[in-house]
Amino acid sequence: MQRFGQKYGHLVHGAGCACHNPDLRKASQRLDMLSRRGLLGAAAATAAASVLPRTTLAQTPGQILLREARLFDSVSGTVRDGVQILVEGNRIASIDFTNAPAPKDATIIACRNGVVIPGLIDAHWHAIFAAVPLNILLNGDPGIIYAISTAEAERTLMRGFTTVRDLGGPVFSFKQAIDAGLIPGPRIFPSGAMITTSGGHSDLRLPSEIPRDGGQLSKGELTGGSAIVDGIDDLKMRVREQLLQGASQVKLVGGGGVSSPRSPLDMITFSEAELRAAVDVAMDWNTYVAVHAYTPRAIQRALAAGVMSIEHAHLMDEATARLIAEKGAWLSTQPFLTMADAASQTGPGVERAQQLFAGTPRIYEFARRLGIKTAWGSDVLFSPELGPRQNVMLTHLANWYSNAEALQMATSGNAALLSLSNLRNPYPGKLGIVTEGALADLLVVAGNPVDDIRLLEDPQRNFMAIMKDGRFHKNLL
Repeated sequence: MQRFGQKYGHLVHGAGCACHNPDLRKASQRLDMLSRRGLLGAAAATAAASVLPRTTLAQTPGQILLREARLFDSVSGTVRDGVQILVEGNRIASIDFTNAPAPKDATIIACRNGVVIPGLIDAHWHAIFAAVPLNILLNGDPGIIYAISTAEAERTLMRGFTTVRDLGGPVFSFKQAIDAGLIPGPRIFPSGAMITTSGGHSDLRLPSEIPRDGGQLSKGELTGGSAIVDGIDDLKMRVREQLLQGASQVKLVGGGGVSSPRSPLDMITFSEAELRAAVDVAMDWNTYVAVHAYTPRAIQRALAAGVMSIEHAHLMDEATARLIAEKGAWLSTQPFLTMADAASQTGPGVERAQQLFAGTPRIYEFARRLGIKTAWGSDVLFSPELGPRQNVMLTHLANWYSNAEALQMATSGNAALLSLSNLRNPYPGKLGIVTEGALADLLVVAGNPVDDIRLLEDPQRNFMAIMKDGRFHKNLL
């Protein structure tokens, strides 16, 4: 720290407020990467980056012109022919339907009449937990956990998901590694730790950790995966801690869950006053709270406290669905249909998953009939085998929506939910839409997914190009 003061002291003395100085901010980021959690994530990320092909992360210089393309308009839900898209840096510079000459020195990519769609967005993902089996997560060395998650981050991107909203996990330094280009992966809107009460979903303490020894934190809390609080003051502190670390939104657990064996689905965690306290803190930070809730009682309590994003809700009734619509809140849910969508569950999780399967058709019927703002997510957990189901989970939407509507939900629709993070948005710029000035997250699909949504189920074969932030991570054209 003394050396830090010698090197950067001139930035804070006699220079006014130094918090906006870019050199000091870079130095602060270096120190942050050396934190306990940051060191674990950065070490794994750096190790992975050293063995990945360099072409994966190569930046294409100058301007890129995508020609001979068809364009999926994620606002209107239509496909337009004869388009060319100019990408400059990490933004879409222009969209042209006149076949104008290419700019001088632009790299020209012929799309072979493929359909260009915005990069897909998963509104409920767990970047650290998705591919790590629960026994390894609870007992494994942090190195192997981050190594598995690093590999899954690249697979997520190669499935066409250029953005995810992370709804719980120690992901802050992992996000930094992706954003810095150390490893390939999607943009991450992070929540940080899942905040719960004792006994709630995400309280995965071992029996040896119960009861608490004074203020001693459990292993899951020490790694940043969860935060267990019982009382308003501690709750507000934990919410602020996530925001301090860079959370774009805050995740609270309103009841029990499928994957937490000792937390039955019908239980309730936070009181309305506690939920409202968390909402107030998030509003002070110009962002919002998302609440995990399955039952009518849990959902209604969250809505009464001002929560604007309800996660799951598979057991809700019509009265609760009407309340979501009246409040203008978001329903962020997952089309779970069979055990193939939740194969990582065992024991009590199997019976609970069956309850979700029964509720899935009902919640989409409510959403459509009542005009509820609905986001799509996959919520893949604890299984490397389930990762490829991410795309299949998206195509499940075709049971209730047209192909175009399903694509809209996973692009411009989910982007609208992300915008609730307001000033905490880590990626200022338009996502989920192909328009001038938008961030250049693009997929080129061999075929028209508006005609055949199942093209998305085989990204290895049907995605001819994957671009994120103006960089090709896959280009077969």
